[in-house]
Amino acid sequence: MNTTISSYIILLGLVCMCRMEEHVVRSKRAWIIDSFSIVEEHPGPFPYALGHINIERKYRVGFDLYGHGVDEDPKGILSIDKDTGVLTVHGKINYEEYTSLMLTFEVRNKSNLALDTKLGVNIEILDINDNPPLFQRNIYESTVSEQAMQGSFTLTVFAIDGDRPGTPNSTFDYRIISVTPNTPSAEWFIRDTGAILFKGCLDYEAAERYTIVVEAKDHGEGVQLSSSTTVLINVLDGNNHLPVITGHTGSGRVKERETGVSPLRIHVSDRDSYQTGAWRAKYTILGDVGQHFSIDTDPETNDGILTVIKPLDFEEGAERKVSVSVENVEPHFSCEVKEKTASEMWRVVTTGDEQKNSNEMDLSTVEFSIIVEDINDPPVFTVPVKEVLVKENVEIGFYVETVTAADQDLGFANEFVYAIGHDPGDWVRVDAKTGQIFTTCVLDRESIHVVNDTYTVILHATDKGDPPMTGTGTLLIRLHDQNDNVPQLVTNSVYICMMDEASVTEVAASDLDGFPYSDPFNFEILGDVEGKWRFEPNYGTTVHLVKENVVHSGLYTLLVKVSDRQGQFALQNLSVTVCDCSATPNCLFRKTTGGMGAAAIVTVLLAMLLFLGCLLLSLTASCRPEKVSIDTDCTSGDTLLKSNTETPGNDCSRIHTIEAPGMEVFDYDPHPYAFEGDFEGDSNPDLDSISIPDDDFSYDQLLDLGPRFNQLGVICKA
Repeated sequence: MNTTISSYIILLGLVCMCRMEEHVVRSKRAWIIDSFSIVEEHPGPFPYALGHINIERKYRVGFDLYGHGVDEDPKGILSIDKDTGVLTVHGKINYEEYTSLMLTFEVRNKSNLALDTKLGVNIEILDINDNPPLFQRNIYESTVSEQAMQGSFTLTVFAIDGDRPGTPNSTFDYRIISVTPNTPSAEWFIRDTGAILFKGCLDYEAAERYTIVVEAKDHGEGVQLSSSTTVLINVLDGNNHLPVITGHTGSGRVKERETGVSPLRIHVSDRDSYQTGAWRAKYTILGDVGQHFSIDTDPETNDGILTVIKPLDFEEGAERKVSVSVENVEPHFSCEVKEKTASEMWRVVTTGDEQKNSNEMDLSTVEFSIIVEDINDPPVFTVPVKEVLVKENVEIGFYVETVTAADQDLGFANEFVYAIGHDPGDWVRVDAKTGQIFTTCVLDRESIHVVNDTYTVILHATDKGDPPMTGTGTLLIRLHDQNDNVPQLVTNSVYICMMDEASVTEVAASDLDGFPYSDPFNFEILGDVEGKWRFEPNYGTTVHLVKENVVHSGLYTLLVKVSDRQGQFALQNLSVTVCDCSATPNCLFRKTTGGMGAAAIVTVLLAMLLFLGCLLLSLTASCRPEKVSIDTDCTSGDTLLKSNTETPGNDCSRIHTIEAPGMEVFDYDPHPYAFEGDFEGDSNPDLDSISIPDDDFSYDQLLDLGPRFNQLGVICKA
């Protein structure tokens, strides 16, 4: 390469010289420039002569040099003698910074300073092996599982050499120069790429960490340079040791019917790392017929805690055999070196091989005996839930059923005391010795205590053990329905509108009895109602009450007979209000034209409420077996009094006594009240004549009628 560059420079100089001769003086001129190169990091001494530029001229010439190494970086490295053309080197230069120096060379005529020659000069910097390969890191670190297969990649180291690329100085190799500790089951190696791998089997117990020193060394001529790095390989413990059951503690005894107790604690040992999946034990119960036990792992000690989760029965066996096996949470594995070969990988056997499965994966299993202690068992009803069909309304003392219990404990068989546990209506009793059940009340299918025709009784049977134990049974009394209820009107008051033709309203009935003792019903109106009132149809649960147009407005009471499918019936009064519905669709709150004001309507309402209250009071008193006294107090004439007379205060000192049915009753005769004014038109006015003008009265006024009305309400409720 140096010869090529020198030849190029000479050729370029000759061309330039020839061109200059054509323009100046055509005379023969010759000059010679040797090829130059500088060895990097030359040791000196400085300065030293690099070479001589010689140009043959008939006149004196001067030499100048410009560019890198002179007046450009790296400055001061080169200089030229202006008279002789000698090149001088003044200091060291680094190939890794400058691979060559580009310069400009000029020759001038000293007499007139005219430019004679100008050309470029390239001085090559020769590389030496002054850079070792350097690793990117001083320390590399990685983690590999103990159960990793040989040939598994761990990490890659990487180095760079700063010398000239493609030369022996920058070409290097990796090699492992030391491994600590040196385990016989594993060997580490490095590829040309810097990848570090192992062959054989890793063993956490033999080496938790490997420290590997890796060297990178170049192929430098004369001298070879190198550097090293440290690689730390942490071995993650795997499950290559099986847990072994070493013993157990605990009584090994449990009382029958007892749950939540732990009769045994099983101890294991494991050589794998503490609190890892390779160390943590997982237990399995074998031979637990009936699923009476569970076993959990103590997270701190790795013990297996056997717990009773389903009661044991002494009568089924005084001793129970259970087997417990243990393994680890993490799957078990093993690796064994069979032969170290010259090839890259050795011959090893792991748990993946079929010939090792039966041995290495064999779980540790131990059988234990659990002793069941006998205690007093509660009696057990021979039929836990017993059903019996009984007609409702049977006589008191009727025999219902007999319940029996049994006891598996010896010495207490059939010596029980029977008792009622829960009887919602107190309808039955049980014989304490025989278990026979009799009625104490009339059984009513329609009672609130009966659900879906069933009356439920809870029974107890208590033995004479120490301590006494009680068993529980259930008696379901299915009540057969009888026709002991008559149909009843759903409502006893309806309203119907005045019309030119016949008008209708709905009437409904219901019966507490079930099929076939209830609906559909037959409806009939008794009395002289032909041409006035009728039911259409008269059969069903809801029928139409038809009013003919000959019936005028007013309040009517109809005697209605409602019969069930079996002919059982009830006579009931049906109050029917006939009114004009043109002003409002509801007769109970109608408005018509008239002359009465708000005060008048309030007075009428108060009178009606007083009458209804007294009627209710008399009915209530007549149903009570004892006497009820109503004491009245004297008050001034402007206060509402508790009185049954028209003149307030004249009976304050009397005590009115209302007797029970069949006894003498003191009552006042009805007193007719006079109208405050004459009515025009109809001689028999009714409520239709009441008028409540919209601008004088609001229905909200009825909500607050003052203290006198409140006192009236208290009297009516008494």
